[in-house]
Formats: sequence, C-alpha cells, structure tokens
Amino acid sequence: MTSRTAPLLEVRELAITLQTQRGPVRAVHDLNFTLARGETLGLIGESGCGKSLTALALMGLLPEGARAEGSIRFEGQELLGLQELALCRLRGNRMAMVFQEPMTALNPVHRIGRQVAEPLRLHQGLTAAQARTEAIALLERVGITQAAQRLDAYPHQFSGGQRQRITIAMALACGPDLLIADEPTTALDVTLQRQILDLIHGLVAERGMALVLISHDLGVIARSVRRTLVMYGGTVVEAGPTRAVFGRRAHPYTQGLFAARPQWGAARVAGGRLPTIAGTVPELADLPVGCPFAGRCPRTIAACHAALPPAVDLGAGLGGGHVARCIRLGDAP
Repeated sequence: MTSRTAPLLEVRELAITLQTQRGPVRAVHDLNFTLARGETLGLIGESGCGKSLTALALMGLLPEGARAEGSIRFEGQELLGLQELALCRLRGNRMAMVFQEPMTALNPVHRIGRQVAEPLRLHQGLTAAQARTEAIALLERVGITQAAQRLDAYPHQFSGGQRQRITIAMALACGPDLLIADEPTTALDVTLQRQILDLIHGLVAERGMALVLISHDLGVIARSVRRTLVMYGGTVVEAGPTRAVFGRRAHPYTQGLFAARPQWGAARVAGGRLPTIAGTVPELADLPVGCPFAGRCPRTIAACHAALPPAVDLGAGLGGGHVARCIRLGDAP
C-alpha cells in the first residue's frame, strides 16, 4: 500500500479483554495493521492466539462480557463504541464474514433461500421476488447446482462444502468492501478446499474487496494472501509480506510453526515424530509479562521476561515492512 492510498481498515493498539473464572485477562493486545481495498491479509498461529477474536472485534461481534479498547476505523469511521444499529448497517453490507463452522452460521430452521436473500432485502431494499432472483444467481455463482430448485431446502440437506458455499454467497450478497474468512476450509477435503479458496480469491479480485483470511494451514496462507501476521499469546510476533515472512522466518515461533509442518517426501526423523514446539500454550491468565513466547522459546533469557519486545524492522526484504518482536533476532538458534 502506498501513502497515496487511504486505508479501508485501520486497526491501532487493539486490546481485547475477556472475563474468566480467574478474572479479566487480555486475549489480544498491541495489535496494529492497515488494509486497503484489494489487499489480502492472513492471520496465522495456534488455537487461542487471538485470530478469531480479532475477526469478531472487527465485526462488532465479541462475546458478552468482552471489552475492546484501542481503535478500529473503517473508512475513517470509528467502530469501537459505535451503536448496534449503526453496526448493523455495516455488517452484511459493507463488511461481511464467512464463519468457521457453516452449520452453526446457518439457521437450521430457515430455508437457505431466505437466509441468502435477507441481506439483500435489509440493505438494498429489494422486494421478495427480486431478492429471490438475486439469491439464485448468487448460489449459482458459488457453485450450487440446480440453485433454483434447491432454494427452499434447509441447511441439513446440503453437504459441508455446499453449506460453506452458501455462507460465502450470504457474505457476498451485497458486494462488501471487506471480507473476513475465518478458517473457511476447515474439515473439507483437499479438492473442495482448493475450489472454495479459488472462489474467494476470484471474487476478491473481481470485486476489488479487501480480504482478511484466518487459517492454520500455512500452504493456504502462502497461496492466498500478500501480507501475513503471525500471532501468539494475543499479539503479533512477526508481520510483513507473506513471501518475506515465510522466506526468512525470523521469529523463533514462526520457525517452530514451519518446523512442525508435515512435508511430503521429507525423510523420516528419528522415532518417526515431527519436531514440536516445547511446552504447551499457556492459559491467558498465565502468559509471561514480557514476550508471550518466553519459556517455550529455546532462546529465552531473563530479559525476555521483562517487557514485550518492540517490533524490529528487518529491512526492505521482499516487499518491505517485515518486522518481528524478538530481542535475540541476530543470535543463532
């Protein structure tokens, strides 16, 4: 993104606090990024690192009791603190989300035609007949065969891949400027995964939307987004152009993620086990005061526990803007 391009989405110092049995805990903190129209951004990291909470915060859908601080601006409009009615005008219209589990994202007691047509009627003022016609076109666009005949079917009458396509049709109904896809290919076979990713990618390119893609699959991220944020313990530990992040793997956590990835044709390691990151992901209430990866990281020293490391600029690299939070980046592993 150049300086002449105004960001569509701007997140500054985002922090999310959850209420737990052990009291309030910070689930996300010190999160900063911008996204322009047509840009693609990936979020990766282990379960519990804050990826999905970040997505829910962007949509104004945080769970009850959660508190977000900082700033989330969409085309210059501050979303944090915005009234629910104003958020409803944006959700499903200017910004939309494909949720991780389509069976819970779809209402099981309503026909899919009604669910796809709903945002068209709410945001675009279409009549029932007009919305139905458009819903058929959307379902056909995402690859639902015999869409006109299946418009009055219920979610349970479709396969997992078809339900995911239906949620994509709902998200794209009003041509949003921002699409957030949270693990859109979870539990799908490789063929369906590729089809759905190609579909999202094609529609993003066709409509000039900005995309935030959340995935555990490093291969999916490598193929799908231009920039990547690596998250651990609720914060970004490495960020930059995807080619630079994946090529250099500067942060020890990023290195650990890649080392643990199964690789076709790789020689079997001793004992037949993949390398793993030592230890376990700590509870949010037990995160270290300093670097969230301290303790699990093989390079941990006393200073790592003192404070959250600043983001270190790693130079121009492959596209510029590559940063990592580690005080030992120059040291050998």
